[in-house]
Amino acid sequence: MGKRVVITGMGVCAPNAVGLEQFKSALSSGRNGIHFQQELQDLNFGCQIAGKPDINKVELNKYFNSVQLKSEPGSGLVYGVIAGTDAWKDAGLEIKNDSEPDWETGVIFGTGLLGVDRFRESVLQIDQGQVRRLGSTAVVHTMASGISAYLGGILGCGNQVTTNSSACTTGTEGILIAWERIRQGSAQRMLVGSTSDSGPYIWGGFDALRILPRAYNDNPGKASRPMSATATGFVPGSGAGALVLESLESARNRGARIYAEVLGGTVNSGGQRQGGSMTAPNPFAVQRCIQHSLEVAGIEAREIDAINGHLTATSKDAEEIMNWSIALGLRAKEFPYINSFKSTIGHCLAAAGSIESVGAVLQLKEGQVFGNVNCHDLDPAIEDIIHRSRVPENTIPVSPEIIAKASFGFGDVNACVIFKKISEEI
Repeated sequence: MGKRVVITGMGVCAPNAVGLEQFKSALSSGRNGIHFQQELQDLNFGCQIAGKPDINKVELNKYFNSVQLKSEPGSGLVYGVIAGTDAWKDAGLEIKNDSEPDWETGVIFGTGLLGVDRFRESVLQIDQGQVRRLGSTAVVHTMASGISAYLGGILGCGNQVTTNSSACTTGTEGILIAWERIRQGSAQRMLVGSTSDSGPYIWGGFDALRILPRAYNDNPGKASRPMSATATGFVPGSGAGALVLESLESARNRGARIYAEVLGGTVNSGGQRQGGSMTAPNPFAVQRCIQHSLEVAGIEAREIDAINGHLTATSKDAEEIMNWSIALGLRAKEFPYINSFKSTIGHCLAAAGSIESVGAVLQLKEGQVFGNVNCHDLDPAIEDIIHRSRVPENTIPVSPEIIAKASFGFGDVNACVIFKKISEEI
């Protein structure tokens, strides 16, 4: 059977809020974090809006020492350290600087690219023959595993410290890697999350693909429209989410607060076959991923109360709903409630799975299903599959017991994890 795994801490640095309580309030009220970005207009982007965390009021000296701040870490590293450190403290765990490593605790913190701005500066300096001016932090600020190394050092983790990278599935995949490690007894607890840099060097490729909305530069709050008939593409976002996963035994022993249990899940790939490609999912792989996740979690389809989908506000949204319906064998009013947080934060790329998982778990804690902003005109193709009531426009007081969270990413890769509400007195 393996050990049971629970969530004892969470942290978030999202476009619509920094901090767990603020994020909960933002999702519940539908507060939008997508704004016009002057630098994108200056660079002639078609889409000149994005979701970017506001860290101007964050006291960074609570997360970094003066030497670290002087080296000007990139946005993705900053977001990840904020979310990761907050999750650690939220779990009631201490940061000890005068002890041996915590051999039972590790870090899995994913990213797509890290420190792109710093990397650009490094390339320019090298091309100009100024190698000695790179400084001592150029490597750690630009290597993908810099984020997990940073957090592992701050927290003194002695177990596995690593970074995963699987496009949009990165955060959700990381949760399942950590779940398996704790389940098999290789660690007692793992800090897991993912982060994504902000800026034109991250978002430019998507603008070139013309899959970002271009008609909402003067009305950013209406741009991200998952499941809407008028959706015209995803809004790029950035930030970080983090969760502390822990064995139930360890959580009990230290009297930790428990947010939810991770029942398990699955990662797979469609092999870019049967309609799958670098940018489109193989529907059979998606259905297989969902179905196998239920098997691993030991639940039936009808036990799922809510789904937090990938749902990026593209033409693939209706296909995703169809895949869920086929995999679960449920349609119309039998279908679970479903939402997409991308309506208020945009698509946070490598950070999407972790930020959205934090939001999904908050729904269990708060006894709510958060609403879908900009979805008053539900896509008719979706309404042919599920009842309109299954896609709430506003937050509803429905207390879910089990939530499925899925991410589907570039390269035809998939991940689905199942969270369950759990009593603190277990």
